[in-house]
Amino acid sequence: MAIHDEYRLATFHFESKAYTDAARMLEGVLAEEPANLSVRLLLARSYYHSAQLGRAEAELRRILEIDPAEDYARLMLGRTLERQGRAEEARPHLRLAAAMAGEEI
Repeated sequence: MAIHDEYRLATFHFESKAYTDAARMLEGVLAEEPANLSVRLLLARSYYHSAQLGRAEAELRRILEIDPAEDYARLMLGRTLERQGRAEEARPHLRLAAAMAGEEI
């Protein structure tokens, strides 16, 4: 299967809320296109929604190393940390995401 077809199918799984299946497919896509931040972000979201929070956190941190201005990854990292009971650690990420999106803090 072509990489674009795999990505489309992974997106279909994600939209169908089959997050674990989406993550499994996206891992393969990412192996072929490691610099693709869209794939990496969808993989992080798949991990988050399938309660693979450690993996989601790691993926989101990789995205932010590459692109510190990625506000949605910053927001997701804050939410991932909150969901792990790490509210204090989450707070600066959530504030920065809000500021980047032009929201009041």
